[in-house]
Amino acid sequence: MPFDLRKTVVLVGMMGAGKTAVGTVVARKLGVRFVDLDGEIEDASNLSISELFEKYGETYFREKETQVLTRLLEDPPHILSTGGGAFLFARNRRAISQNAVALWIQAEVNLLWARVRHKSTRPLLRTENPFATLSALHKERDPIYAMAPLRVRSISNYSVDDMARQVIRTLARHPDILSVSQPKLNNHVR
Repeated sequence: MPFDLRKTVVLVGMMGAGKTAVGTVVARKLGVRFVDLDGEIEDASNLSISELFEKYGETYFREKETQVLTRLLEDPPHILSTGGGAFLFARNRRAISQNAVALWIQAEVNLLWARVRHKSTRPLLRTENPFATLSALHKERDPIYAMAPLRVRSISNYSVDDMARQVIRTLARHPDILSVSQPKLNNHVR
């Protein structure tokens, strides 16, 4: 089925929700570009996210994040995966709602923990008790993510492909976001 993505879809949610993995597959299936906001920030600064946090602090990082996000929202429709904190800021939510649509990949804290506990690339989890930190972030951030107009729940036994299909089905319910062309039947009788 041919797809016509009419708005950029900004994937939001907690670290480990699957935004990058699912977004990559969704973009491939829709035939559009996939962009990872954190990757774009790293390319622009020539530093990793962890290095940016360590060297300049979170406030500086968040300013750069907003600048890069705003630039990316001007591009033709694509799938954009954000870091877990991007959607928390009103200025970013405003920019997204004006130029794109946010889709929350919602995940329970235990699923997130299973996915991120062995990763050293999560600066916010470099604490004495990373699970408690993740749980607190989850509790604090979920009400903000819930402001996203679209939502797909991450299920632990779903593959990335299953999740991508769920996202596409959700988007297809909104023809102003994703138009799905139905194949025309040949009605000529010979």
